[in-house]
Amino acid sequence: MMAISRQVACYNSCRLFGRNAILQTVDAMSGGRISRRALMGGAAAIPLLELIPRGLWGFSSGKRQVTIRADSEIGLVRPELHGHFAEHLGACVYGGIWVGRDSAIPNVNGYRKLTVEYLRELGVPVLRWPGGCFADDYHWHDGVGPAANRPKSVNLHWGGYVEDNSFGTDEFIGFCRQIGAEPYICGNVGSGSPEELRDWIEYCNFPSGSTISEERIRNGHTQPHRVRYWGVGNENWGCGGDMTAREYAKLYRRFAVFAPTFGGLKPFLIACGPNRNDASWSRDFMDSVPPRHLPQGFAMHYYAEGKDNPAAYTPADMAAQLTTFGDIERAVIEQRALLDGYDSGRNVALIVDEWGVHDRVVPSEEKTHGRLWQECTMRSALAIALGLNLFNRQADKLYMCNLTQTVNVRAPLLQTDGPEGQRCIRTSVYHVFTLFKSHRSKTSVHVESDDPTSTRFSVSASRQDRDVVISLVNASADEDMPIDCKLAGERPGSASAQILHSDDLNAFNTFDSPETIAPRSHPVRVEGSNIQLDLPRLSVISITVRLV
Repeated sequence: MMAISRQVACYNSCRLFGRNAILQTVDAMSGGRISRRALMGGAAAIPLLELIPRGLWGFSSGKRQVTIRADSEIGLVRPELHGHFAEHLGACVYGGIWVGRDSAIPNVNGYRKLTVEYLRELGVPVLRWPGGCFADDYHWHDGVGPAANRPKSVNLHWGGYVEDNSFGTDEFIGFCRQIGAEPYICGNVGSGSPEELRDWIEYCNFPSGSTISEERIRNGHTQPHRVRYWGVGNENWGCGGDMTAREYAKLYRRFAVFAPTFGGLKPFLIACGPNRNDASWSRDFMDSVPPRHLPQGFAMHYYAEGKDNPAAYTPADMAAQLTTFGDIERAVIEQRALLDGYDSGRNVALIVDEWGVHDRVVPSEEKTHGRLWQECTMRSALAIALGLNLFNRQADKLYMCNLTQTVNVRAPLLQTDGPEGQRCIRTSVYHVFTLFKSHRSKTSVHVESDDPTSTRFSVSASRQDRDVVISLVNASADEDMPIDCKLAGERPGSASAQILHSDDLNAFNTFDSPETIAPRSHPVRVEGSNIQLDLPRLSVISITVRLV
């Protein structure tokens, strides 16, 4: 019999493929040298699919048929759909982004050098800060001026540690300039005031002459920061004040009145939207805000919750977590429709302000690396790819989406080996964004597949002129998928592909092996108007097609 290269979880193999079909396959492969009693009998029974070498048991699925309607447009894939989020939580800011100008860790004006280089290379379109829950207990004036004079405060939400405010508004803006990101500041509604947010906008955006703008100039910033995106609170249904939607709407109206245009830049105000797909929150808010005060953006939060430690998922638990992305897609569709009922001109942009995967925290890792440290595994990469695919498919309904979080926390792009460690690595999630980067500023087009509602198999595509980009995700732990992809009405001239893949759904990059999961070239064939390739289990593939 052929050598067995790996074991495959197959508790339901008989149910999936049929007992007799599998027994006949093993009989044929083994030449009858393995008895059916050995296969099926007693406590020592051999899991059936462990006996079938990978690549020979895809007989059950056949080819996946995909049709790219390259002439059927959905909407622009805004770069902001690939936005990110950095909160004063764990080692995201301190140790991840900011190490200080006197640090022995290589830095650029206090910013960790490798963090700057990797994020600049990726091209972060927009970065949200300072929270999260932290935002509604943050008072911006504590974080400006000489660092030695800044007051120390307690981080109430994330561990009660003492926040020295050494990373404040000017440092955040400086970091955005370093990596090329548009700054997005989330204001304090829960414990702040309209006056405080108004003054913050003036500090950032008024050119000169007022007391507050002159303070910015004394702090070394002669030109205004010109911050366009302003969140009016965060999760005000929860950690941002435990409000009802009507209570929050009343506060929102007050804050909006005192958020003026300075320096010719009108603030793009983003209101707190629902937790997940909470239609009642959205309706109550919209019913309570008159048309003249409608926000420019409405931000929902939606996470894919998981029950396991990051590197201890079973295939079944992974599948359960990933089904959330079908729920997120429905939420985007339904929330957009709800907003359209109040604003048919779509002047209120739908934003997924926080999204990603939440796994159980490993206490020893959290103790070493900081609060909510989370390894980014192959499963994490699949989850984020499912999210980016659905954002492509719903590009006409979305304005911005911000992944939680940038460094070290939840599903980060980068990880560092502790606040004092010098190493910084790119995670599997970083590499997913690399594969999807070529979609930015292209037009999403309609895609048809033989399994459109599945979160095991996911596809999206975009086009600009004669270039088409196709993203495919195989989130199955036990099925390789041959793909036959037709470009309707077009003829591909050439195609190339990159793959992110691991046989182990719990594999992740480490500081000693930082390239365990990284993009690699992948074979793809052009046959007439079709593109053919193999999509291995647990993989993400990006195909770049040049049309004739």
